Amino acid sequence: MILGSKSIQETLYDVLSVKEDASYDEIRTSYRTAILNSHPDKLNSDHDSGESFLRVQKAWEILSDPSSRAVYDRELRDSRQDVVASEDIGLDDMMIEDAGEVIELYYQCRCGDHFSVDSLELTKIGYPLLRDGAEIFVRTPDALPASVVLPCGSCSLLVRLMINPDIKVPIDGYL
Repeated sequence: MILGSKSIQETLYDVLSVKEDASYDEIRTSYRTAILNSHPDKLNSDHDSGESFLRVQKAWEILSDPSSRAVYDRELRDSRQDVVASEDIGLDDMMIEDAGEVIELYYQCRCGDHFSVDSLELTKIGYPLLRDGAEIFVRTPDALPASVVLPCGSCSLLVRLMINPDIKVPIDGYL
């Protein structure tokens, strides 16, 4: 589970069911589908349908305009970095387990459990984990360094995984 993805707040990208690096056309297509599916006139008149419609409309207003989207992306990135973490780690600090289609990353917590994230979770929030032979790296939407906060599986500690798109890390067992 990644802190800052859905556990803290739903992002505007989540509202429209698109990745953070989605193109304008992908956002527009998803918006059209979401607005039709959440329109109060098409649904039974329950309380949530009106709120859902307004959330979809707000997401479109912000993400459809390049300047407001850039401001939102910057604020989203900053909010993820404002979380107090016990330490900052890099990809090279994590244990990497290749489970076929999914690559799992682990970092041991001082309580004995692990901080973990897998390639599917990273891709879902817009940071795809890619393989280059026997190495992996994370691609960021704007090719700038980023971070993801990970909670421990047992205790309340958090670590910040610093993502540098220029660094490739060998997969254990391959080199």
